[in-house]
Parts: sequence; C-alpha cells; structure tokens
Amino acid sequence: MKSYLIVGLGNIGAEYKGTRHNIGFDVLDALASDKEAAFETLRLGDLASFRQKGKTVYLLKPNTFMNRSGKAVRYWMQQKKIPLQNILVVTDDIHLDFGYLRSRAKGSAGGHNGLKDICVQLNTLDYARLRFGIGAGFSKGRQVDFVLQPWNSEEKQELPFAVDKAAQAAACFVTSGIQTTMNTFNGNTRDS
Repeated sequence: MKSYLIVGLGNIGAEYKGTRHNIGFDVLDALASDKEAAFETLRLGDLASFRQKGKTVYLLKPNTFMNRSGKAVRYWMQQKKIPLQNILVVTDDIHLDFGYLRSRAKGSAGGHNGLKDICVQLNTLDYARLRFGIGAGFSKGRQVDFVLQPWNSEEKQELPFAVDKAAQAAACFVTSGIQTTMNTFNGNTRDS
C-alpha cells in the first residue's frame, strides 16, 4: 500500500496558535477533521493518519519549532518508509497575497526557515510544497513580528474558506498527484 506524508509547518505552543506562521498546522487540522483522523503526540511531532483510495496518509505537525522542521520530516519519512515524491509540505508564504495557493513539485526555500531546514535535512529541493499566501503587510525589518501575529479581522472572515481549499488541495495531491493539484488549486482561493 502506498503511503504519503503531508507536513504542516508551524510552531507549537498556545502563543503561536492562530498566527500567520501556523497556517500549515491549521490546514492539517482541517484535513484531519474532514477525514475524522485524530492527532497523537509522538516523537518530534503530532501525527494522524487516514486511508484514502487504498493509500495511507500520515499528517505531521512537527513539534521541533519551525527552524528545525526537517528533523521531524526526515524521521517520519524513514519510520513510515515514505518516498520523497509522496511528501507534501504545507507552509505560509509572505511572497503571495493572502489566501493565494501555490503548489509546486520542487523549488527553493524562498527564505522560509522551515523549508530551508527540510532542504538541508533531506539534502534535496525536490519535494512538493503547498504555499499558502499570508501577504506582506509589514514594514522593512518587521517580518518576524508580522508572521507571528494573529490574522486581522478581514482575513479571519475569509480564512475558513481558504483553509478548506488548501486542505482539499493537499487531499488532491494524494489522489491525483502534484500536476493536477497545481492545475486545479493554484491561484486565489476567492476566485474559485
């Protein structure tokens, strides 16, 4: 049976809940809820799993903090014997407008420390990622403050729909592959 690993990036702890940087966790929570899968705290992260069309899907929320995400990804890849092409990493992206989704089969870290660490730990850039646009509403030098802040009231209204769309995109990756996911979901979640 084919196995897949969907990783949502974020930071553990109540103070980070509901912040822009934790959108990866939020998308995985939505997917787990939809599939009635429960997270369990295990080594290096919270893990949930479900079956979808004859495939086993593992959802991982690393508890290593963002900058060490790669350690958890590598560990669970090895534990569950998941091939690189069956991994999808869900992350926030300041280079995309709020609610915009962009999936890619591979690519650079784009300045994202979580992706950077995964690239280092896996020794490759060739893994799929789903980027969730959080916008860039910050002044020079204020990026860290911005990503660790909660969503504004306007964003909060649109967030459930956008998160649901991203969760659908992650599920599509498992059933139909990265190309179909890109063709179907890349773009503004408000356009669909």
